[in-house]
Amino acid sequence: MGYGGGHRAFIGSFTSAGGCGITAAAMDPGTGALTITGATDEVPDPSFLAPAPGGTVLYAVSETPDGAVAALDITGPAPRLIGGPVPVRGAGPTHLALAADHVITANYGSGSVSVLPLGADGAPGGPGARGALTVLEHAGAGPDPERQEGPHAHQVVVAPGGRWLLAVDLGTDSVHVHDLSGGAPARHAETALPPGTGPRHLAFHPAGSHVYVLGELEPTLTVCRWDAAAGTLEPLHRTGVLPGALPGVPPADAPSRNYPSGIAVAPDGRFAWAAVRGGDSLAVLALDDGRERPEPVATVPCGGHWPRDLALDPEGRRLYVANERSGDVTWFDLDPTTGVPARAGAVEAPAASCVVFV
Repeated sequence: MGYGGGHRAFIGSFTSAGGCGITAAAMDPGTGALTITGATDEVPDPSFLAPAPGGTVLYAVSETPDGAVAALDITGPAPRLIGGPVPVRGAGPTHLALAADHVITANYGSGSVSVLPLGADGAPGGPGARGALTVLEHAGAGPDPERQEGPHAHQVVVAPGGRWLLAVDLGTDSVHVHDLSGGAPARHAETALPPGTGPRHLAFHPAGSHVYVLGELEPTLTVCRWDAAAGTLEPLHRTGVLPGALPGVPPADAPSRNYPSGIAVAPDGRFAWAAVRGGDSLAVLALDDGRERPEPVATVPCGGHWPRDLALDPEGRRLYVANERSGDVTWFDLDPTTGVPARAGAVEAPAASCVVFV
């Protein structure tokens, strides 16, 4: 599990806004409390992180105009850079994933996906790296002239089984599916969502049969059926993630704009949670046995301001929220019957952008 034994958390933050970069913390197994053990600011604006299997290497995007990705050794109390940040030939990467000895980034600014081979030391493009960097350019636009003037890839997720890569594009109102089976990634399919949805993040149901896509520009959760053999998504149903909201109809008492950010699904598939900026809330949804019609259960405060991301602990007993503008990571105990979070504590984390566990 890395330094000191037990689970550890890693917090990404914006160095350009006063963040520490990448912060390591030990997690108390009894209370879920986080204790900071060290940090590094060697990677500028590491807004999203992804640990490699084995718990010794962590990957980070550098969400800068030039765009880069970096690998870090996390066997000690503080992350340590392996090599240096490597350009991704894309602007403003916001997310990354690992697949078959490659690291893959979603580049929001340029609307593309970059695939970089990993070297024997775990670093992108390092010694023994197989192949060359590949960039997949998205195309299209949406009805919002300020946010959807072109493609804006926001997240990349490797589907269970490792054959398919799903890329969520806020600018094109779609989810792109790329085929990873041939070595070099290849475009395969694109699933359109309602115009103006502005999809940001998605999460798979643990059964692997359904995908839940969270809209940022319209605060909705779109349920899609996933066909793993064909590599296709079929949109089925939309649910609002604000109190009293229906798709396309914001509630009368809601703030003028809300921007959902992160989505998590319980390991047992019974609940989903969505973070919503603007209202600074967490939406709790119960997932039915058919997995296709989430029902709103409750909305609770996020414990801070501007929840940019959220994550479950490895056991799925607690929810952790990175509150960017209040500069903290807040954790919640989850009611096993209702799924409703109860605030349990917080740790200071200036300009926090994400939290992941090893």
